[in-house]
Amino acid sequence: MQGIRTIAGGAVRLAVLVALLIFSGCTVFAPDPVAPEPVVVLPPPEPVVVAPEPAPPPAPRKIEPEPIPEVAIVLTSRQPAYEDVANELGDLLENFTIYDLSDRSQPPVAAFRLINDSDSGAVVAIGLRAAKSSLSMAQVPVIFSQVFNYQEHNLVTGNSRGVSSLAPLDAHLAAWKKVDPTLVRVGVIIGYGHEELITEAEIAASKYGIELLVQETHSDQETLYHFKRMIREIDGFWLFPDNRILSPRVLKDMLSQANRRQVPVAVSHEAMLSMGAAISVSSVASDIAATIIDVLQKINAGNIDTVPSLSSLSEVRVVTNDALLKQHISADTAAQGGGGGSQ
Repeated sequence: MQGIRTIAGGAVRLAVLVALLIFSGCTVFAPDPVAPEPVVVLPPPEPVVVAPEPAPPPAPRKIEPEPIPEVAIVLTSRQPAYEDVANELGDLLENFTIYDLSDRSQPPVAAFRLINDSDSGAVVAIGLRAAKSSLSMAQVPVIFSQVFNYQEHNLVTGNSRGVSSLAPLDAHLAAWKKVDPTLVRVGVIIGYGHEELITEAEIAASKYGIELLVQETHSDQETLYHFKRMIREIDGFWLFPDNRILSPRVLKDMLSQANRRQVPVAVSHEAMLSMGAAISVSSVASDIAATIIDVLQKINAGNIDTVPSLSSLSEVRVVTNDALLKQHISADTAAQGGGGGSQ
């Protein structure tokens, strides 16, 4: 009996051992591995090139003009139209000397001997006599101003340039039209040699709806003759300071006739308002001086070839004779209301 138990016990232990082996097989014998999913190898991305932001361009270097060397200012006389410009120049220049050709204690030859012996790098000639003397005697570049008939005297040369004696013509007509909206037909009488001026005046007149009647003459008597014929056809007369075709007597007669017919006269100097002109549109001394300085700087830099023969101005001074203008405007308005007036 003991043997049977032992065998039986052994059988039981054997069965338990087999069972343990079977169950442990789950861990000892691994199942067939599952095939891994294929790995897709992507090509490396294209490198992204980030361009650096361009550096801002360097600010343009401001080139200061070279200091203007000493300047000789030569005046025809001490009349205000000349002296005012000289005074304005004195405020803008560091080194300058003023020479007055009307000073009898120092003849022009002596004055220019001093100029040529000095360190002056240029001459500014104000007025016709100063301009002519400077061109004939100065040994440095010349800038002239306050000269109307510069072409007749051949004042523009390879070593000289000018500044206009007139306010801008466009601004002149703009100011006149503003104070006198009835202005339609304007007469001009001028001496020969001013073709460019006439063209500029015609362009300005067209801009403001004004018809310009132009007559060229050669003497004061011829001017008066054409004025007497023209005055019947115009409602305004534009007087240019051409002393070749005007004399004090003829000028006085023209202004008298214009006032009798209530035709306003525009002039370039306010002193003529007391003589019977209706409106003055003149240049400004500070503007003339600033323009001369600009020309001096260009000449000092060696760029005289870039400077026009006559540099234009940019400012105007307007003064009116209100009594005369009101008379003209009232008369013209009444005439138009009655079916007449200028056509």
